[in-house]
Amino acid sequence: MLFTSPLFLFLFLPVVLLCFYLAPKYLKNIVLLSSSIVFYTWGEELLVFLLLSSTVIDYSCGLIIDSGKRRLGLIISILANVSFLACFKYADFAFENFHLVLTKLGFNNSFFRDLPGIALPLGISFYTFQTMSYTIDVYRGEVKANRNFLEFATYVTMFPQLVAGPIVRYIDIQKQLTNRKLSWGKFSEGIQRFIIGFAKKVILANTFASVSDEIFEFAPYDISTSVAWLGIVTYSLHIFFDFSGYSDMAIGLGKMFGFDFLENFNYPYISKSIRDFWRRWHISLSTWFRDYVYIPLGGSKVSSFGTYINLGIVFFVTGFWHGASWNFIIWGMFHGVFIIFERLGGGKLLSKTGSLQHVYTLLVVMIGWVFFKADTLTDALLYLK
Repeated sequence: MLFTSPLFLFLFLPVVLLCFYLAPKYLKNIVLLSSSIVFYTWGEELLVFLLLSSTVIDYSCGLIIDSGKRRLGLIISILANVSFLACFKYADFAFENFHLVLTKLGFNNSFFRDLPGIALPLGISFYTFQTMSYTIDVYRGEVKANRNFLEFATYVTMFPQLVAGPIVRYIDIQKQLTNRKLSWGKFSEGIQRFIIGFAKKVILANTFASVSDEIFEFAPYDISTSVAWLGIVTYSLHIFFDFSGYSDMAIGLGKMFGFDFLENFNYPYISKSIRDFWRRWHISLSTWFRDYVYIPLGGSKVSSFGTYINLGIVFFVTGFWHGASWNFIIWGMFHGVFIIFERLGGGKLLSKTGSLQHVYTLLVVMIGWVFFKADTLTDALLYLK
């Protein structure tokens, strides 16, 4: 059920808001939880049980950690969530590449080729990361384990940010789950933010997509250089307005229900370096990887070589998180190369070039988007050529 669909706008959302505001305070989370389960079940049907399983597992792991068995609870949580991602998001990719290797070696076994595809549950990358951040924060002692299952389930399944983010960390909204401010001013602010996001998505993103999609459907050798540039410029605008539009709608919906979600985009295309770009683009994801991958690996507090290795790992995982494809991995590593280049001294050189540093950033970002948009790595390289 898309936020832009008539079903959501004229039936689901009005009914949920009416029930939510008519319900007494102690029932509001139950209304939000039940409506979120309906929202997810509407499109995903039985896959809702995967979402509920993740919720139950990480709620239980929080209690295990809080009981003193800290390492056990954390290990179970991480293994469960990584297993969900490995099975439902990356298994097809693994089988496909394994079959490709066997074929190259001369084994023409059709077993892996004929395996049925595994359905990819909507939002699995978001809610697994959310629940993992909860158990890691409980393990670190930064938050207390929530012993109220309804509160925790409401946090995990909350429909405004469930499918397309932003990644909402428990530490940022734990107090709001029990005591949040509801007012007409906040509600009207939420409506305004939702409308802005809706306009970004429907008017701008969809318009740019109609151009970029048509251009990328052509074989790369059938389009001119100027048309290829038009394709990637319009795609760059499409992906920003699409993603930031959904984030705006999620933030707006959150305010309607009394929540304050953190910002997810901060004018990324005005960035003057790739480092700056990642401080502004998909902020909830970049801070997640910083806090739960980069810093635990040692961050920049290790040797220079170790720092570059850590950055390479983070951007490899960043690309792989976006999708089970070599294109996404190359896209992530492509950004990682320029992050390392800037840390090696390139950033200082760029700071002396004035407006050229902005041109450099946009050029790197747009070239990277070719890998993100193209169907295969071969198509991406031909398009760039």
